[in-house]
Amino acid sequence: MKNETTFQYTYSAAQNQEVLRIRSSYLPREETKLEELVRLDNMVQSSGTAEALCAGIGGSLIFGFGIHLSIQMIGNFVWLGMLLGLLGVAGMLTAYPIRRKKREAAKEKHAPRILELTAELDNQIR
Repeated sequence: MKNETTFQYTYSAAQNQEVLRIRSSYLPREETKLEELVRLDNMVQSSGTAEALCAGIGGSLIFGFGIHLSIQMIGNFVWLGMLLGLLGVAGMLTAYPIRRKKREAAKEKHAPRILELTAELDNQIR
């Protein structure tokens, strides 16, 4: 008695990749250590940018308005234009210290976790 059992399997790499891609889109997403490290570093590097931009742009607008008053109003309001111009310059000069202070605070806050992640990832590479 001859018993022949055959097994037929069709494999398609492209089809398998498509199935895995669809499956992964429905699974909950977990952040890898490298992604967390990049996210934290970007957070530290960009902290304080919005505040510094607001101070710089606001100061330049006040400065421009003060210059406009100084040029257009001859007489009693020249001193007001000069005062607004100086206030605008002071506002623009505060932009960099604001950014630096915010960045240092964010660096201090996130440094332990960043150092921990870099040590773990460095050990995995070696």
